[in-house]
Amino acid sequence: MQTNYFKILIILLIPLFFGCSSNSGNKKETNTSPAIYYTEQYRPQFHFTPEANWMNDPNGMVYYEGEYHLFYQYYPDSTVWGPMHWGHAISKDLVHWEHLPVAIYPDSLGWIFSGSAVADLKNTSGLGTAENPPLVAIYTYHNVMLEKSGSKTPQSQALAFSTDKGRTWTKYANNPVLESPGIPDFRDPKVFWHNETGKWVMILAVQDRVHLYSSPNLISWKFESEFGKGIGAHGGVWECPDLFPLKVEGSDVSKWVMLVNINPGGPNGGSANQYFTGEFDGKKFTPDETNEKWVDWGRDNYAGVTWSNVPETDGRRLFIGWMSNWQYANVVPTTVWRSATTIPRELSLINQDNSYLLVSKPVKEMEVLRGGTTPVYLSAQNISGEKEMSLDSITLSQSELIFDFNLENSSADSLGIVLENNLQEKLVIGYSAKQKQFFVDRRAAGPSTFSKEFAGISKTPYTAGGHLQLRIFVDVASTELFVDGGKLVMTDIVFPSENFTKLKVFSKGGDLLLGKAEFHSLKRIW
Repeated sequence: MQTNYFKILIILLIPLFFGCSSNSGNKKETNTSPAIYYTEQYRPQFHFTPEANWMNDPNGMVYYEGEYHLFYQYYPDSTVWGPMHWGHAISKDLVHWEHLPVAIYPDSLGWIFSGSAVADLKNTSGLGTAENPPLVAIYTYHNVMLEKSGSKTPQSQALAFSTDKGRTWTKYANNPVLESPGIPDFRDPKVFWHNETGKWVMILAVQDRVHLYSSPNLISWKFESEFGKGIGAHGGVWECPDLFPLKVEGSDVSKWVMLVNINPGGPNGGSANQYFTGEFDGKKFTPDETNEKWVDWGRDNYAGVTWSNVPETDGRRLFIGWMSNWQYANVVPTTVWRSATTIPRELSLINQDNSYLLVSKPVKEMEVLRGGTTPVYLSAQNISGEKEMSLDSITLSQSELIFDFNLENSSADSLGIVLENNLQEKLVIGYSAKQKQFFVDRRAAGPSTFSKEFAGISKTPYTAGGHLQLRIFVDVASTELFVDGGKLVMTDIVFPSENFTKLKVFSKGGDLLLGKAEFHSLKRIW
């Protein structure tokens, strides 16, 4: 969550219009004609976007009574960042979303920055009843007037609650529940129930580290420990943390995973999401390693956190991120709206070379979008140089592409795919066997004069085995690359002047066997 100083006086005026309750009198934004709904240039067709205006961090993700709630940082009055609200949407399948009214508005205590939401099933907070326990949102107040005055305490943590399945929200009467100890960057609370200690735990971003707190009731908080000094990446401020357990696949071992977003300081510039694995006893997190690891090596997956209260019968750890980068988020060439989320992903842990690797793969529900047109399946073929693939009925700009390459007898120095349009604009996604790295080259993929930071090549170290699988989701103005089942992920937005319509596979420095490939058009979700 970045800040700036324009429209400062709005913080004084908002309470006069909206009071302290959150969604009375709100109307959601809609386009006038269903025929053109969500069809603007660059509008994603199967990613979540607000109907209009600015969006950034996903917030408050919680599953409750058959619904996945997605809140998000939202400014309903402009397409650039401004006084933050919590926008709101729900889904029954993580794929199709229903827009709901703004959930939480700014007031005299500040703008509504990032945070989390929990189902207080035991009514520990007393904000509901045993028969009707509340959903509780825990968020950061950001007081712009205090920030402007030079105060070291512009941020504090507060609560809002709902007893009608998240449809309306009431702010806790005695907010804030946790005030800053004199640190300006004190934000983005992620809260979860810790069974072993029978308490709520809050992980909070504090400058370039995190603090851990505990509470019996979500209202009274006790400081427990600090983590992060001299550990991991420190190129910028830490933001939007998360902490959760995951079982290591193929073993009886469980580890705790800590996500910590950082801006700037990402491996390819600007915003990114790092992670640590280790042990957590309800008070202190002890890492397995102190070097940084990255959830996603692309330029455009930031502020990602996970859903709470996913049923044990499901058992997945579900994640979603903001598909942009603070280096250029305010100036990307969209008009009606700005920003999208990534597709939802399932996180898992594997032990690779005596180190724990966080694996990300698209949620299985994404497969319901296949079937808009007849898929294309390609059998084994040799690739030498560049070869255009036959797409038949596939809509490349709204597609899922899967490639299996056989590298066992290949002498190729590099390989990959090219997305191209009739203007010869192209996006290159490739692997260099010589340098042992993946790369995404968007230098010639379309206009980039809106930001000197945008065009370039993102690079990622990776050592491929005898077989290499690429699974790529293309959605008008973005690509999400999942390598070898999610061992490596790269998310990048792109703005071609017209949609990509040509797909090419290339091999440089030697021949390459494409074992098989399959292409699917994906149906729009709106």
